[in-house]
Amino acid sequence: MDEVVDICRELIRIDTSNYGSDEGPGERKAAEYVAGLLDEVGIPAEVIETAPGRANVLARWGGVSTGPTSGERSDALLLHGHLDVVPAAAEDWAVHPFSGEVQDGYVWGRGAVDMKDFDAMLLSVVRERQRAGRVPKRPIVLCFTADEEAGGHLGAEILVRDHPEYFEGCTEAVGEVGGFSTTVRGRRLYLIEAAEKGMAWMRLTARGRAGHGSMINPDNAVTQIAAAVARIGTYEWPVRLTPTMRTLLGTVGALAGTDVTPENARDLVEEFGGATRMLGAVLSNTTNPTMLGAGYKVNVIPTEATAHVDGRTLPGYEDEFFRTLAELCGDDISIDYVSNQPPWETPYDGALVDAMTRSLVAEDPDALVAPFLMSGGTDAKHFRKFGMRTYGFTPLRLPEDLDFTALFHGVDERVPVDALQFGARVLDGFLDEV
Repeated sequence: MDEVVDICRELIRIDTSNYGSDEGPGERKAAEYVAGLLDEVGIPAEVIETAPGRANVLARWGGVSTGPTSGERSDALLLHGHLDVVPAAAEDWAVHPFSGEVQDGYVWGRGAVDMKDFDAMLLSVVRERQRAGRVPKRPIVLCFTADEEAGGHLGAEILVRDHPEYFEGCTEAVGEVGGFSTTVRGRRLYLIEAAEKGMAWMRLTARGRAGHGSMINPDNAVTQIAAAVARIGTYEWPVRLTPTMRTLLGTVGALAGTDVTPENARDLVEEFGGATRMLGAVLSNTTNPTMLGAGYKVNVIPTEATAHVDGRTLPGYEDEFFRTLAELCGDDISIDYVSNQPPWETPYDGALVDAMTRSLVAEDPDALVAPFLMSGGTDAKHFRKFGMRTYGFTPLRLPEDLDFTALFHGVDERVPVDALQFGARVLDGFLDEV
């Protein structure tokens, strides 16, 4: 229980800020630290660098890699976390974002919830079980990746494309985000990620006729891009209920004494308090304009103007998204994709789901457990290319008054010490079940 806190603090102290470019320290130092922790207890780990300083860690543990034979399993389980974090401006924080300080019962720092907490839980549990000889019968692949915060193109994407042998036999995967608690109508409800919106990061371009700013010019690229951005940014996408969200809202509806419909879905999501900002975003496709660019001088009408838009697509509603987006842009706007990754949804059933549920209830007997659809993206998008069933399970029992979802990429990111210890106990129980 002490080691999970120590490892989390040490990982936070290693700055792995990912700026989405060649800038930044990379993950190499953190990868070497993780590999060292595994090697120290007799689990050989390999560090794979995909670009200078951009490093991933892979290891096999437990079970057998081939089979089956008597008492052995060949269906491997992938447990994965990422080592990079988004940048943080120290002047905005109450505690330095790379200090890993323990204060007021929390471990503070960038990555405390996204996701060096899970890395620490996983490493502490694996190390303890290895030392005690409590090795799972099922083969486990341990994977710690680079570049997840920029789409995984220098991490999971390359590992899947160039090193598939490491994932041979993997039929299921567990990573972020999920397993954390929220309180609804006085009941603690743990959310397990069973689906994820697609990521459509796009660059829109308008081209017009250059000219003098003092003259009439009906072919103005800035006007065209501004109009398209306004249409996209103000469009109200219709509510669409995926199977995962029907299950989650059905759980809440049972507490509220009502059935779930598209008409009352947003009211039911409001029951989640601070988590509404995330769960409200998964009732529909979304498009948020995030960047604008044009021109170089106030009296020069530019030839080109650009905008970047963060689009997120629901599983099963991708065609509707792209069709509507084209209509909103119009014929004069070109669309190029910075990153275009599909959504996914895994059926919320089977032995792995049962194991996650039992391990949570063992530590919190009054818990409710339900699936949810994640608004952001994770490395699961890449690992699903192998056909794995994927889930997000980072178990944390959280205080009712903690606005947890605001801490993702937020200022003063922190995780309760007792939540880290709770998560380590749950993961230990989970490995007994798998």
